[in-house]
Amino acid sequence: MKNMLRVGKITNTHGIRGDVKVLPLTDYMERFEELEWIYIDGYREKFYIENIKYKPTLVILSFKGYEDINLVEKFKDKYLLIDETQRRDLPEDTYYIADIIGLDVYTVKDEYIGKVKDIIQTGSSEVYIIKSTDNKEIMIPAVKEFIPEISLDKRKIVIDPIEGMIE
Repeated sequence: MKNMLRVGKITNTHGIRGDVKVLPLTDYMERFEELEWIYIDGYREKFYIENIKYKPTLVILSFKGYEDINLVEKFKDKYLLIDETQRRDLPEDTYYIADIIGLDVYTVKDEYIGKVKDIIQTGSSEVYIIKSTDNKEIMIPAVKEFIPEISLDKRKIVIDPIEGMIE
């Protein structure tokens, strides 16, 4: 399965009837209501969503045919995935994590810094982890002040670091 997007991570079971606790990896928690089915990392079949409940920071999901805790325990720590056909159109200047990871990073002076290796989701904004050409990890807050340009077409991010940010 290629071009899959992570939309959540199963953190634990919930009750004895096969519900799972899901940490959403999306800014739009209600995203799961738009999905009829998802994939679970490591499994090929589609898992049809039967029920959705919300807690302050978690989503509780149940899947058709998985009405017992013993059937879902194996899903702990697995990611929930969707394929390209289930992608939502995002607002301007909003990107999927999968589209950002791997982009080349340059300064506003056109100096090559490295590639985006990972993204930390902190709540209010993300932090891009860049693996530099000298194998260091550089952390850049994903705000316009430091990242004035992201071009998916050019596979390029332009950063405007303050003094000491990339040293």
